[in-house]
Amino acid sequence: MQTTLSFLSDLAQNNNRDWFQANKSAYQASHEEMIAFADQLLKEMNKHDVIETPTGKKSLNRIYRDVRFKKDKTPYKTHWGGGLYRAGDERRGSYYYHIGLEGSFVMGGFFGPNSQDLLHIRNQLAQYADPLRDVLESPDFKKTFGTLLGAQLKTAPRGFEKDHPEIDLLRYKQFMIRHDFTREQMLSSHFPKTVSETFRKMRPFLDCMTEMLTTDLNGISLY
Repeated sequence: MQTTLSFLSDLAQNNNRDWFQANKSAYQASHEEMIAFADQLLKEMNKHDVIETPTGKKSLNRIYRDVRFKKDKTPYKTHWGGGLYRAGDERRGSYYYHIGLEGSFVMGGFFGPNSQDLLHIRNQLAQYADPLRDVLESPDFKKTFGTLLGAQLKTAPRGFEKDHPEIDLLRYKQFMIRHDFTREQMLSSHFPKTVSETFRKMRPFLDCMTEMLTTDLNGISLY
């Protein structure tokens, strides 16, 4: 990742189109390095999950920023990011990786559940939240991911009581977890395997959420 970090460092100090065009070769070298990383990561991921994202290149987000509705008009991101998507209705949730100067991390979970899925999750949690709490309270989860992340309502969602015993979970609008990597890990040749192994550790969380999303309130499969 040294090529990418050097490029991102220079880009952060020269975030304009003239510099970018004059240093297109540095961008291309970083892009190729990131594609190689993503391809290796995808290969590792398919050893323990089924990913519908076809190639590492397809997983990468563009480095160009959409500045139409933003005060910050700098044209380029100073990080690389990408997403890997699980295949099939029986495999819910997605994976995200982020490589940047400010740090590298991975996230997983449910970044923007639609209103129907969100209501279904809340109904499941209101009825029986123990499986998710067991995952969140497990020592391995706490050591690797800490705690559940995501945007939350300030009060109870519509249709649920403010003093519901599961209100702390019912307020979530997103259900995400995160793990940060050191620079030493990022520069290691084993980094794709390290990232893949961290994603693998997300599976109890993803499997629990998938169970809620793919069954009715009686535990009967919806598919």
